[in-house]
Amino acid sequence: MPFVVTYPLQLALSRKPQWHRHLHTLNRYWSKLFIFMWGMPVETVRKSPLPAGQPCLYVANHSSYIDIPLLFRTIPGWLNIMGKLSLARVPVWGPIFGRAYITVDRDNAISRGRAMVQARRTLEAGRSVIIFPEGSISKKPGEEMGEFKDGAFQLAIAAGVPIVPITMPLNHRFMPDVDGLRVRYSPLAITLHEPIPTTGLTAADAPALRQRVYDIITSGFRPEAQGIPEPSHWRPSSAPAAPGTTPTPQAPQKQELASTNS
Repeated sequence: MPFVVTYPLQLALSRKPQWHRHLHTLNRYWSKLFIFMWGMPVETVRKSPLPAGQPCLYVANHSSYIDIPLLFRTIPGWLNIMGKLSLARVPVWGPIFGRAYITVDRDNAISRGRAMVQARRTLEAGRSVIIFPEGSISKKPGEEMGEFKDGAFQLAIAAGVPIVPITMPLNHRFMPDVDGLRVRYSPLAITLHEPIPTTGLTAADAPALRQRVYDIITSGFRPEAQGIPEPSHWRPSSAPAAPGTTPTPQAPQKQELASTNS
């Protein structure tokens, strides 16, 4: 509903780059309202103040469809975000995302290079960037992350901007990446860890920086949040009798709602 109500204005603001700042502000407000309307409490932890007067590269784990709205809700300022090219092909919302933010085909080297150039120019213009260094949603969200790609860390070093690791440990419990829509009541949480300066680092330091950020993000995972919620379904108390047969008498049973973590 928040998106549908604001869609005409978002579409208009997406048409000109000079209006994208206002589009992002609108996206932040509808993300806040979107999460509020689900009724999910959000625990927000900021380990230290964000660097003042300079852009940052925000590096987050990727586990759910709710990741982007939660990031937009939490991180202040005018942001850019790097997302997979298929997001720009989503009906209605996709063209807006494709005009306002960075899209990348991760299987195409030219597309990856172009996306990094866009991100570098964004940082140089004083606008922070969000990247999911796993490249896609984790196969075991909340438990382990996929291997990080080097691009984000080489980018931060080349641009001389600090990296802010972000942990979102519960998003997959609320809205996992599964076929169809599966939603469970689960409080959300997001932790912005202490910024890591990159001043004085060289490209040779990228692997160590990548591992450091990986370890920091996983330190915020919660063991009790591991695994994907099971689907809910109605389970009849007994199978129906075949046509022309007499059903076997059974003790009365209640129809059960088999729902794990619902």
